[in-house]
Amino acid sequence: MTGRYANIIADISHEKLDRTFQYIIPDALQGRLEPGTAVMIPFGAGNKLIRGYVMEITDRAEYDVGKLKSVESVIEDAVTPEGDALRLAGWIKEHYGSTMIAALKTVLPVKRKLKPVVKRTICALEDADTLKLAAHDFEKKHQVAKARLLHELSVQPALPYSLVVGKLGVSPQTLRSLENAGLIRLEAHEAYKNSMPQGGAPGWQKKDVRQLSEAQLHIVNEIQTEYEAGIRGTYLIHGVTGSGKTEVYMELIERVRAMGKQAIVLIPEIALTYQTLIRFYRRFGERVSVMNSRLSPGERSDRYECARRGEIDIMIGPRSALFTPFERLGLVIIDEEHESGYKSESMPKYHAREVAGELCRIKRASLVLGSATPSIETYYRAKQGEIRLFTLKERLAGGALPQVRVEDMRRELKEGNRSIFSRRLYALMAERLKKGEQTMLFLNRRGYAGFVSCRACGHVMKCPHCDVSLSEHNVPHSGRMDGFSAAGRLVCHYCGYETPGVTKCPECGSKYILGFRAGTQQVEELLKKEFPNARVLRMDADTTRTKGSYEKILSAFANEEADILVGTQMIVKGHDFAGVTLVGILAADMSLHRNDFRAGERTFQLLTQAAGRAGRGTLGGEVVIQTYQPENYAIVHASRQDYEGFFEEELSYRDLMLYPPVAGMLAVLVLADDELLGAARARELADCAAKSFGAGGAAVIGPSGAGIGKINDVYRFVFYVKHRDYSVLVEVKDALERLIADRQWNSESVQFDFNPMSSY
Repeated sequence: MTGRYANIIADISHEKLDRTFQYIIPDALQGRLEPGTAVMIPFGAGNKLIRGYVMEITDRAEYDVGKLKSVESVIEDAVTPEGDALRLAGWIKEHYGSTMIAALKTVLPVKRKLKPVVKRTICALEDADTLKLAAHDFEKKHQVAKARLLHELSVQPALPYSLVVGKLGVSPQTLRSLENAGLIRLEAHEAYKNSMPQGGAPGWQKKDVRQLSEAQLHIVNEIQTEYEAGIRGTYLIHGVTGSGKTEVYMELIERVRAMGKQAIVLIPEIALTYQTLIRFYRRFGERVSVMNSRLSPGERSDRYECARRGEIDIMIGPRSALFTPFERLGLVIIDEEHESGYKSESMPKYHAREVAGELCRIKRASLVLGSATPSIETYYRAKQGEIRLFTLKERLAGGALPQVRVEDMRRELKEGNRSIFSRRLYALMAERLKKGEQTMLFLNRRGYAGFVSCRACGHVMKCPHCDVSLSEHNVPHSGRMDGFSAAGRLVCHYCGYETPGVTKCPECGSKYILGFRAGTQQVEELLKKEFPNARVLRMDADTTRTKGSYEKILSAFANEEADILVGTQMIVKGHDFAGVTLVGILAADMSLHRNDFRAGERTFQLLTQAAGRAGRGTLGGEVVIQTYQPENYAIVHASRQDYEGFFEEELSYRDLMLYPPVAGMLAVLVLADDELLGAARARELADCAAKSFGAGGAAVIGPSGAGIGKINDVYRFVFYVKHRDYSVLVEVKDALERLIADRQWNSESVQFDFNPMSSY
């Protein structure tokens, strides 16, 4: 990487990331520096030589050149987690379009100076017999708390202070009294915050390792053979629900750990359940740590520090866990790799799957992707031979996949049933309640529908230019470029096409054309009305707001304290309930006709994942899919669990419409306090994008007002650029960044999103 100047940071804690220092790159070091390179630089009035890290190479001097100092030297072989993080940040900046500061704050964990956690333990000072005698004496004196504690200590001579005070109800005053009597001692020591789930403790008994099937063992051996041969590949494990992908992951981790390496396991936030994590803890004990969004900054900092110090070998968590500062990283696993949660919605808008690939390249590690319903992009790469594909076609327990039935809600309507439940689903739920078996009801989207369809014939109002459904707008849409009110209109969130709202179906003339408006709460209320004796749990964003509520609901259902669980997407992500023999999917069309070219793929994935929750125990399972378009290819293939058939049909559609993965797509979001200024900037940038193409084969769609035209008094405009060559889109992004710099616009006023996971 060439350039005359280097922007360098001398202290890479988060608190200092808003300040860089520019240095001249001397001729002797030209071509040797890149983001992440460790260097020695003269610093401060005394020009003391200190270590710094190159953040950016540039030809633009930000200060008076006569006052700039020069880089002293390159620190050879300075391979550190920080240096690798900076290299990764440089790649993110270039690949996704953001400032280097924003990229660094993404990849570098916050360092916080915190008071150490003090762990306190109650230890017995006498043998078990003496403690029992003393407990008996206290019972005679009606000193129940003292007696209860001494009885416990006679069995377990050391107990956590929190357990004694909390679960046993022993007061600190009582503890001091027993300590003064010479029966116990209170010990305290500093420690990092415990990363074990509730119920886990250091030194607990690990379960025996499960015997792998022949198919599972084949995958592990093949990946290990390539690893030992120096091949650091990318692999996709395509396994049906319940096929044992997690066992493969754990065996791979075991083997790379035996080579002295560390591993990162990414799991969607929504699937980070106690049930999932406990399997890793029982296999690997205290060498595991967990990252999730509900941790405090101090807890996150502690866990990153444990990783930096080499005290753990495995980090499990959502996409942020990818940036764990492991020095000896050997393996990255991304479970449920198709999940949209792996894509960041804030700048830089990176995808964890792509960043993991670059991280593995930097670290010389292997990348394993797993899913029952791989993303079209990943499976396309596998078909192209870019990554190696493995398949697991049978459930680990040997059970059959559930029987899936598709119910046509158009026929239900014609025959007089206007209920949320089809007659078949109602009958099957009643049957499960009689048998004492469990049911899960999955509502495909929470709250309201953004599309308009006919309940009589299934026709959906679509954009004639983008082949995505039009969204219903019943409130003034202030983001339009011509200022026209969009009240009562149908709008395309890609190109801005609009048409007046409809009251009758243009295909069959029916008056039953509207958005589906049933939410999880309405379903719950109807269930309680129809089945008053049923125990119903609801799980959605409203019922899981408080800490621990998510786990509480799932635990209650797993313990069979409820007959029916109603919920949104969060109930279908990797959960394993042996008592569930029926899954009902309400309103499959709600995701099928979102204003998004991935709507078909997401519907197929959701339906397949939801269906996979049924029949995971010894009992068989049934699934009922309710839809107004039973002939839609996504629903047909999902009902058959036919991924290959869906992939081929979906890919032909993507190829025709120039959508990923056949082509790349760049979304450019323009933000402005003034509506007219925002519209003008969006038009200028769109024109620049159109001019920056070489020879044809590209398309610029828009600009138009975003789906949500104004947030916090900031107007939003968007346009899209599509091209079959992804590198061309990067060049377009570079051209737009140059224009923004020349115009001296606020860098935050324009955001880039490559292959966006949803429309704006």
